[in-house]
Amino acid sequence: MADRLKDKVAIITGGAAGFGEGMARRFAEEGAKVVVADLNSREAERVAVEIGNGAIAITTDVSQRSEFDELVYATKSAFGRIDIMVNNAGYTHRNGDLVDVEEDVFDLITAVNMKAIYHAARAVVPIMERQGGGSILTTASTAGLRPRPGLTWYNASKGWAITATKSMAVELAPRNIRVNCLCPVAGETGMLEKFMGKDTPEIREKFKASIPLGRFSTPLDIANAALFLVSDEASLITGVAMEVDGGRCI
Repeated sequence: MADRLKDKVAIITGGAAGFGEGMARRFAEEGAKVVVADLNSREAERVAVEIGNGAIAITTDVSQRSEFDELVYATKSAFGRIDIMVNNAGYTHRNGDLVDVEEDVFDLITAVNMKAIYHAARAVVPIMERQGGGSILTTASTAGLRPRPGLTWYNASKGWAITATKSMAVELAPRNIRVNCLCPVAGETGMLEKFMGKDTPEIREKFKASIPLGRFSTPLDIANAALFLVSDEASLITGVAMEVDGGRCI
């Protein structure tokens, strides 16, 4: 199939790399118009150009409400509507003692992993409601379901995202807005080295040993799960925290 998202418009934050880039490419393959929103303007533009027609890049700092307003304005100017909002941008502290995490790092974690979901909801929910519905998807983490030592404040932010997803789903269901989240296991993304503390073959093997299927996640793994949840095939699914984790949370 190549039209599961035909005529849909999707905004993907953190869309310039990793899971977000995977989603942008996969959604476009299925007919979506894609907005690659990222703080890294050069990489966002690269992804949009490589996707081609039907994709644009918007430089966005998800910690700022004003930037969401600009993102929504640019999206509606380009495509006229917003059907899918993917809160994928994320940030973490380095694996280590919880008391060693500085306040500015903690604040950035909460701004990107938590408050950005609030900003996004305030920006897109009224639009989706006027259109008759929509889909909001957040990239949470297995860390929010089964925390690892050394990532306490990141774990907590992802637990918050999961709870927010479920609460939003209940409240927005009467407006035909579905809200779900993904819980990926660690993947080959830019944050992997911070999750591990340092990147060595020994630490990688230790991480993989906690995943029954024996490998890290890939952007395509996450993109395929995201595609299902935002498509009409999942029209009765809302409020789920889907584990894409090779069995990590069992």
